[in-house]
Amino acid sequence: MDWPSWDQAFAAAFVSVVAWLLLRRLASTKGRAAAMRTCHEFAVLAGLYGMWRLARMLPITKEDGALDRARSIDHLQRALHLPAEISMQHFVVAHDWLARLVNAYYATIHVPALIIFLVWAFVRHRDHYPHWRNGLVAVTAGCLLIRFVRVAPPRFIPELGFVDLSQQYGLGVYGPVGTGVSDQFAAMPSIHVGWAAVVALGVFGMSDSRWRWVVLMHLPVTVFVVAATGHHWWLDGVVAVALLGFGLILDTRLRRRVSERRQDVSLQGAAK
Repeated sequence: MDWPSWDQAFAAAFVSVVAWLLLRRLASTKGRAAAMRTCHEFAVLAGLYGMWRLARMLPITKEDGALDRARSIDHLQRALHLPAEISMQHFVVAHDWLARLVNAYYATIHVPALIIFLVWAFVRHRDHYPHWRNGLVAVTAGCLLIRFVRVAPPRFIPELGFVDLSQQYGLGVYGPVGTGVSDQFAAMPSIHVGWAAVVALGVFGMSDSRWRWVVLMHLPVTVFVVAATGHHWWLDGVVAVALLGFGLILDTRLRRRVSERRQDVSLQGAAK
């Protein structure tokens, strides 16, 4: 199934804004307020998605240095004594059922999981939702910016000897280099891991259910999957999680500053 295009996303955002303006004219009710909030948030997310798709279309055709940078990351990880990604693939390929599961997980889980999380957070945890939505924006924007520094994934380094699991087991998500929705020479950082961190840490932070521990496993499982499939280096995931942490900290500080300014204005008004 093809992803919605940037113009479809902007059209959806426009329709949502129009719906929001029309709802403003109706009598004030709980249903109207809920519909307005939904239209507003859908317009924001659709607009952000449209900008993301546009950014992915920027003419970045040169892959100069991508392989050299990838080899530098491999050398650094070896110096840090991190396990080689190929060892993870050897483990899953030795178990056919696990190789199929890992390949399917990479191809099908991360976008639906994010959508379900956003809907759940918006409906059940409205007060905390903006914080995690802003964290999502931060990690996605960071991934888009850093992609200008071209880095090849492990499976593109011939001496490592990766098997293309998507060809062997189906469920390919990329196709030939230069086609599709994703940029195969933008391995650093991993948007798969970044989005998984939003889902896993967001649910764990907002929910007190015992099931949050199960959802939390989505993050380490995704890290394992992207390594075992040869799509990302370990450090790709580390940088993605760091971007999310930076975004959440920045959002917290900005909210605190806005709150303090409002309190100051309120005190000044009371003093008059």
